[in-house]
Amino acid sequence: MSPGVITMEFRVLKYFLATARTENITAAAKEMNISQPALSRQLMDLENELGVTLLIRSKRSTTLTEAGYLLKRRAEEITELMEKTVSEVSNARSGVSGSIRIGCGETAGMRAVARAVHEIRQDYPYIRCHLYSTDDSGVKERLDKGMLDFGLLVQPEPPKNYPYLEIDHEDTWGVLMRKDSPLSGLDRISAEDLYGLPLIVSRQAFANKELEDWFSRDIREFDIVATYTLIYNAALMAEEGVGYVLCLDRLLTLPPDGALTFRPLSPQNTSRIFFIWKRHQIFSRAASLLIEKLRHDRNAVKPDTKEWI
Repeated sequence: MSPGVITMEFRVLKYFLATARTENITAAAKEMNISQPALSRQLMDLENELGVTLLIRSKRSTTLTEAGYLLKRRAEEITELMEKTVSEVSNARSGVSGSIRIGCGETAGMRAVARAVHEIRQDYPYIRCHLYSTDDSGVKERLDKGMLDFGLLVQPEPPKNYPYLEIDHEDTWGVLMRKDSPLSGLDRISAEDLYGLPLIVSRQAFANKELEDWFSRDIREFDIVATYTLIYNAALMAEEGVGYVLCLDRLLTLPPDGALTFRPLSPQNTSRIFFIWKRHQIFSRAASLLIEKLRHDRNAVKPDTKEWI
């Protein structure tokens, strides 16, 4: 069938997602409050309409084909965007409520945004905030697709293609390690100190080459045994002696009697924090309140920050 005449219904996409999630048509039918034969027929009609097989059916389970995985990913994006749109339209009718969606990497600079959310909720208690933790590329992708209102980027330089406010905060790079590690006796850690040791590196920093200049040699010469997205999981690796974690400061609370300690890099290496949004974006009332709160908070945003580039 020609793609130009496909009339896929939102309801059917939700049926498909339920089936993909439960891996069982009977369970999906129960979840969606529809009979099993009716759900099977809807899924078969969807496959016929698209001209591909989406599901591999067996007596006990249902698994996705390659085309099924692709549709699942896109259907999740469509569903999320639809729910966001419905929420915004409903809020316009009922007053200031609804959701603000923010994508963010791990940074202590998130405190400035958290304070702003707390303050606007004092006057508008029905506003909700949804956080999506991912790296910078994931933030930009979701923002470009309209799935986020804002993003929080952690990087050395301002973003090139997004309006932004610069949060008045800098993150400092350092090494998270066991207290009984040989390097724990140093006040600061140099690249030479790390040479030959097992390193656990932020996936984003590795991909964006954020630490390449600091290392002053090809990072591939170092023994990188693991990469991570979430610092908590990397900290568990450090506790178990897998390696030394290159990370930003103040992401973890390190108790005095804990197993880990943090030391900054030498020479010092820092990253800046940018609160971004999509150019020409139309904000919901709730999102507008948040950005206005940050704009006027001298303790949150640098006074010389640029908003349009």
